[in-house]
Amino acid sequence: QVQVVESGGGLVQAGGSLRLSCTASGLAFEAYAMGWFRQAPEKEREGVSCISRTGVSSYYADSMKGRFTVSRDNAANTLYLQIDSLKPEDTAMYYCAAARYSFCSRNPQDFPYWGQGTQVTVSS
Repeated sequence: QVQVVESGGGLVQAGGSLRLSCTASGLAFEAYAMGWFRQAPEKEREGVSCISRTGVSSYYADSMKGRFTVSRDNAANTLYLQIDSLKPEDTAMYYCAAARYSFCSRNPQDFPYWGQGTQVTVSS
């Protein structure tokens, strides 16, 4: 059984930083690309970032380039998302997902395994 669990969210002031973590079990973590998505209240889910299985390649949504950094530790089956210079508009539930491929995809349908999410709230 595949389990994906996010952690590291919380309440932070604008300008602060957070590092989100995601652990995945029940699958060969090192074989699959991993992605971060987020969903704010009353908004559609949007892709944040994705990293290939080796970590060599990654992508970020245009609005998140420069403040978001994705990384992974395959030995620890853990995915990370560093968010700097947080803004109130970053407030959302952040989800981690495992892809069905070793390479990244921007299509959420290519991510069959999802966590329950970790809440990030940024106060102004």
